[in-house]
Amino acid sequence: MKITAIIQARMGSTRLPGKVLMDLGRQTVLSRVVRRLARASRIDELVVATTGSARDEPIVEACKGLGVLCFRGSEEDVLDRYFLAAEKSEAGAVVRVTSDCPLIDPELVDAVIESFLEQHADFACNVMPRTYPRGLDTEVFTSEALRKAWEVSDQPHQREHVTPLFYERADIFRLATVQGEPDYSRYRWTLDTPEDLKLIRAIYRHFNDNDSFGWREAIALMEASPELVNMNAHIAQKAVRATAQTSNA
Repeated sequence: MKITAIIQARMGSTRLPGKVLMDLGRQTVLSRVVRRLARASRIDELVVATTGSARDEPIVEACKGLGVLCFRGSEEDVLDRYFLAAEKSEAGAVVRVTSDCPLIDPELVDAVIESFLEQHADFACNVMPRTYPRGLDTEVFTSEALRKAWEVSDQPHQREHVTPLFYERADIFRLATVQGEPDYSRYRWTLDTPEDLKLIRAIYRHFNDNDSFGWREAIALMEASPELVNMNAHIAQKAVRATAQTSNA
């Protein structure tokens, strides 16, 4: 089974416009996501799924520089963008990651893929319930399950956020979940605000702007540095049912 990781990315962001191409230790945020995912042993291909909007042309150019495939699709119907990107890739299964997760961990991504394969699941994730820091979110689903979601999803939030149907209709999908212990869900490593960027830059600086560190090393740093935790502890995550204009990617 060919496993394709599809990274959704766009320049539009209400709270931090252009965040995916911002500097993070002499590389862009998108570059960090691509480089880290490239180390996941269970991924066969990487694709960046952006929009057809002219403002996302810089993402297309960035993908050329990174040597990664880029697919352009709907700006608001991200589910359609994913479905068509998966078809173009001829993927048997899709790993969904967003471009605002520059601490995504290849070892954890592999663990979710392995759970998905071992349990013959339609959909697997590490956020049900959430025990890992926000920003390590990984979802894996078969191309058949993606097609079903694409056909059945008829609510705006289902089209905008790609995977809500899997959580809402557990009766029609075989689900698998990966949980960690202890619970580190109090930490926020996703990039959506200036405060998030300040924290993530501080984490990278600690590791000399080398992106080979793992999530456990970042946890150890956070636990030893309460000032880092306080940088973005007050930031509220946007609701899944937010409008398309405020979605992350």
